[in-house]
Amino acid sequence: MSSSIDTNSVIALAERVGARNYAPLPVVLTRAEGVWAWDVEGRRYLDCLSAYSSVNQGHRHPAIIAALIEQANRLTLTSRAFYNDRMGPFLQLLCDVCEMDVALPMNTGAEAVETAIKVARKWGYEVKGIARDCAEIIVCRNNFHGRTTTIVGFSSDPVARDGFGPYTPGFEVIDFGDLEALQAAITPNTVGFLVEPIQAEAGIILPPDGFLAGARQICEAHDVLFMLDEIQTGLGRTGRMFAHQHEDDAKPDVMMLGKALGGGVYPVSAVVARREVMDVIRPGTHGSTFGGNPLAAAVGQRSLEVLLDEHLAERAARLGRDLIDRLQSSQLECVRAVRGRGLLVGIEIHRAMGPARRFCERLLELGVLCKDTHEQVIRLAPPLTLESEHIEWLVERLQTALSTCDKTSGS
Repeated sequence: MSSSIDTNSVIALAERVGARNYAPLPVVLTRAEGVWAWDVEGRRYLDCLSAYSSVNQGHRHPAIIAALIEQANRLTLTSRAFYNDRMGPFLQLLCDVCEMDVALPMNTGAEAVETAIKVARKWGYEVKGIARDCAEIIVCRNNFHGRTTTIVGFSSDPVARDGFGPYTPGFEVIDFGDLEALQAAITPNTVGFLVEPIQAEAGIILPPDGFLAGARQICEAHDVLFMLDEIQTGLGRTGRMFAHQHEDDAKPDVMMLGKALGGGVYPVSAVVARREVMDVIRPGTHGSTFGGNPLAAAVGQRSLEVLLDEHLAERAARLGRDLIDRLQSSQLECVRAVRGRGLLVGIEIHRAMGPARRFCERLLELGVLCKDTHEQVIRLAPPLTLESEHIEWLVERLQTALSTCDKTSGS
């Protein structure tokens, strides 16, 4: 980098001309490869956020970059007014991996969730026979499904929700992990139950064992669509290709994917479903100019192939167990709890020790990129290409940052 470019000047420019819709840590990244990233000052960091699980395959995976370049040199965008030669093969592989019949490609995770909501409502009217404009979808408290106006309307997070009303009706909120509440919330107008297998943004909250399978059973009994948001938890992150696979008989009717589907280089998302559910979508009822474009399809297909060929879900299972076991046995003074599955790990800080952000800032000084969520939780979600020696390196730095700490009055 040029000596005239430094951290403070880049941050100052971004703060001056950019809307302040994020509160980043004070680091300016300029390049990355594999599990490592470098800042404009030349310092190296272990990336333990992976762009919120978008970089499961590691930064700039050579096979994904090659697919991107090859396709960019041939054809990038056609719109859906025409067929292209990349979308079909991509969606075939995606359906095979998901064990689903049909996929509807979009761009971002929030778009995938909005699409799933539309599919569920239309299915409710056309197949289940619910009266027009009466469809209801059950969601969970502390959910995070995106930031569109419809989605924030059923959020329980006041920061995400307040000031954006009036809110879209048709959503019933229950406690996450509560099967009795799910059963009680279902009415003749219920078309779907939309839930994350693990609430990542809420602080890596795992449901009770058997919750997903139980929810699937309740939904089936009441002719309600079981809808899983696997945007953060899917594609190997939790040690299985999809988080619901940790339970038997928890396969959804509708599943949303995004983030790592684009291999960390391009926004790609999709909704996959049973054919009889997706068949309610016909020409003109839903669409996206960029959804399913040939560049996205080439990247998405290669991203899936990398996950499969390199057995990254299995690697996440093995290394995640090691990381969680080491952290739980460390008995760190500041830590209230360590929880997670695979390489999706939350470290909850005792409230008396202050917010988690200050520990993320300490870890930044030690060469670890991570981010706080829900005030007290440090979220760890490194690329799934991590090696055992990286776990050793990371645990040493976590122990340094978390073993001795002052109360909120000090740092």
